[in-house]
Amino acid sequence: MEKRVAVVFDSAGTLLHMYRVAKEMSTGSILEDIQTTLLVAEKANRALVVLRARFEELMLCDPDMELHEFIDRYNIDLGISCSSSPFQLDDVYGIIRQNSTKVSDLNDVISLVKGRCPNVFYLAAGLVVDSQDNVVPYVLSTGGQVYSKTSAAIKFLRELGTDIYIASGDDSQNLQNLAAFLNISMNDVFSVATTSDKEHIVKDLKKYYDSVVMVGDGMNDILALRAADVGILLYQQGAERPQILVDAADIIIGNIIEVVDIVKNINSSATS
Repeated sequence: MEKRVAVVFDSAGTLLHMYRVAKEMSTGSILEDIQTTLLVAEKANRALVVLRARFEELMLCDPDMELHEFIDRYNIDLGISCSSSPFQLDDVYGIIRQNSTKVSDLNDVISLVKGRCPNVFYLAAGLVVDSQDNVVPYVLSTGGQVYSKTSAAIKFLRELGTDIYIASGDDSQNLQNLAAFLNISMNDVFSVATTSDKEHIVKDLKKYYDSVVMVGDGMNDILALRAADVGILLYQQGAERPQILVDAADIIIGNIIEVVDIVKNINSSATS
């Protein structure tokens, strides 16, 4: 009998090739092609926060409006994507209110991403907050396009009888577009999933499947990689990763299509 396999994919950097930009608030410097999760991991008491806003509203606002005013006026929800220490949303709102981060700061990074990715499939914005120093050290924007082999990988996995899930720190609006493109039901998509959430998702799925595979590329996937029966670290977008993340993976690959052969091997071992 074939082994029942579930594959859980992260989105940004895993299903999607990402272009990431950060503005360092203390200097005004723009950092390009960065790993946003590493900006969090480099110091304790930091969190990566997703801003769930319609960017049309943001671009039309007074650029000198402070971010906390924008959040209050438009009832913008925030989500914690990952953190290097325990965080609550109340902590995040409190830090933002103590800082003079402006709408123009977010416009700077969003405009740069849109300029570099004119056919962007995915667009998001957020910030890093630091609860030790009560500052917003970075504002961020990311844009992404589906890897050339992503659709084929999903298609071949389905043909093997594999169930596909997405567990991502990204918001549901962007994930809806991705899920629709890949024909994945939103019932199988977990949005704004923290590092711990991803771990729990994998552990819960292990109750129903003989084998659960986790595919990720960043530090926010580390616990899920450890919890999975097979943890796959994808290096498709750059090869620089912290050693602790490398050690958490069972397999390291350079292209998403390689997941198909790994699942084939899992199925083969079940029937041998």
